[in-house]
Amino acid sequence: MENISIALPKGRMADSAITLFEKAAIAENVLKDISRKLVVNDQKNSMKFMLVKPMDVPTYVEHGAADLGICGKDILLEQKKDCYEVLDLKFGFCKMVVAGPKEAKDSFLTNKRVATKFPNIAEEFFRQKGENVEIIKLNGSVELAPIVGLSEVIVDIVETGNTLRENGLIVIEEIFPSSARLIVNKASLKTKSQRIKEIIIKLKEVVETFKEVKND
Repeated sequence: MENISIALPKGRMADSAITLFEKAAIAENVLKDISRKLVVNDQKNSMKFMLVKPMDVPTYVEHGAADLGICGKDILLEQKKDCYEVLDLKFGFCKMVVAGPKEAKDSFLTNKRVATKFPNIAEEFFRQKGENVEIIKLNGSVELAPIVGLSEVIVDIVETGNTLRENGLIVIEEIFPSSARLIVNKASLKTKSQRIKEIIIKLKEVVETFKEVKND
């Protein structure tokens, strides 16, 4: 059986991903080890799981260090890496939004400053709206930017919106919804085609059951 390597994002999404793989009978006894190791081998199923920073998952897959990867749609749209997006895994739901103080909701500034960890997404969104903005790239908590006057608004990914509310910010506009996606290295899809397609099919079957339960 061909060995398959999978890049997972550190955090809750990794646990959800491993649970999905175990439900699909692709892996077993991995969840108990994944929190304390960077690489976990499932020799029985010829699978290797590696934990990386969420933003790094597409890079590992694009360059072939991982055959498969799981990351948010937000990261794929921001980075536009050269790999295949093959499946919406239906977990890790969140949304990309424009947020800011309440007074920013009804104001139109000709030279708005936008703080974000997603400069490409922000720039494209405001360009399509015809708004001239200054994009300020940050790596830390972007919610601080409008509070201290660094920017008028932010573009960020939110799940519950609690952090925004705690900092006196509101969602001004939703850009797009996001969820976890399965991505594949282009070369791996050719050289390990049968094994990867089997994995995709098994995962899809489990994901479909999630949808059925949700619909009920």
